[in-house]
Amino acid sequence: MSARYVVWRRYLWPAVAVVLAAGGLALFVSRSESLPQGPRPVVWDKTSCAECRMAVSEPAYAAQLQLADGTVLDFDDVGCLFRYLDAAAPQVHAAYLHHLREERWVSREEVGFVAAGPSPMDYGLGAVDRATEGGFDFDEARERVLAASRAAGHAQD
Repeated sequence: MSARYVVWRRYLWPAVAVVLAAGGLALFVSRSESLPQGPRPVVWDKTSCAECRMAVSEPAYAAQLQLADGTVLDFDDVGCLFRYLDAAAPQVHAAYLHHLREERWVSREEVGFVAAGPSPMDYGLGAVDRATEGGFDFDEARERVLAASRAAGHAQD
């Protein structure tokens, strides 16, 4: 056995394995850190709705969708969010809805909806806390929007 082979096998190969493992770990950590934790800031009146392309101008009706690949999409009306989810069926990391009456965001898991409006795209829903009396949950709100959209003859683009 040559001396070079012994050096490679004994010293260099383990070093290469450690470097490759560290690189893989660094890639994994950087990927996991790229996903947002919590709602991202919206530039009101400058950001376009991901569904209808109108400016996201009224915080009381805004929504934000964060995809599994790190993409953040903003919506000017919760109805636009529901239509986008129905049409695109994206891999969702998180969804946040701006509270109707307070300057804060509510996560999809904690949100409820009440009739409100007029909303920017006239879907007529406002996000509140799930426990709000007379409210309904995310899935019911989504079904109401999609049923109304179908009844009005709005085709998905």
